[in-house]
Amino acid sequence: MKLTVLVENHAGAGFGAEHGLSYLIEVGEDTLLFDTGHSDLFLRNAQLLDIDLKSEIDTIVLSHGHWDHGDGLRYLEKKRLITHPATFMARYRKGDHSCVGLELSKSEIENRFNLVTSEGPYYITPSILFLGEIPRLNDFESKTTSFIDHNNKEDFIPDDSGLAIIVDNQLVIISGCAHSGICNMIDYAVEETGVRKIKAVVGGFHLKDQSLQLKKTIACLKEKRISMLFPSHCTELPALAAFYAEFKIKQLKSGMVLNF
Repeated sequence: MKLTVLVENHAGAGFGAEHGLSYLIEVGEDTLLFDTGHSDLFLRNAQLLDIDLKSEIDTIVLSHGHWDHGDGLRYLEKKRLITHPATFMARYRKGDHSCVGLELSKSEIENRFNLVTSEGPYYITPSILFLGEIPRLNDFESKTTSFIDHNNKEDFIPDDSGLAIIVDNQLVIISGCAHSGICNMIDYAVEETGVRKIKAVVGGFHLKDQSLQLKKTIACLKEKRISMLFPSHCTELPALAAFYAEFKIKQLKSGMVLNF
């Protein structure tokens, strides 16, 4: 399995960066795009790597309906798009009521893509599972939110999802933001695939500061004996420092290539 970082908050040498996330994922003969960032940067960085995304991918997975993960969809069309049905809801920040949802409406997306929505797990290939809605079962994740919906009710991002990829009888778990909780996501991936050994977890962990949630997350991840951790994007500096102290992580940057 090969993962190419097309968009991240931090730039590799010669590549652009933005607040967003986009990964190109190759598993055997299968290739898909996981998230698109919020501009056409994912396409421009791909070109620097001699990758023509428009011709090389047929499937896009959108982890959830936030602008920094899905507004790049404006620059693609005529692909299969897999996501949760709640991805298209209107959503806002609590503080200033600014919009954080997708620029394209559901009807516009249906006209541009072959849209597949799934609340439950959905096998894209026999070894690549879109997890669907993540059960929030532990006592320390997804307990607060900084977002509201169009009814001014708290939005806990029910559409937040990720991928579980089976590689040599081990799991590689890919998260966009993990609003549902990265440990909740890992537990659900293990439950749904039946694969207990976790090779790597890559993506946003949505951890901001030295909180009790961070401490419990680190304890959870240590217990699971995960071989490789790559927290990125919405994982901010205090949390990254704590992960480095415990796991000696590497910072993900646009242009990086990971092989599993």
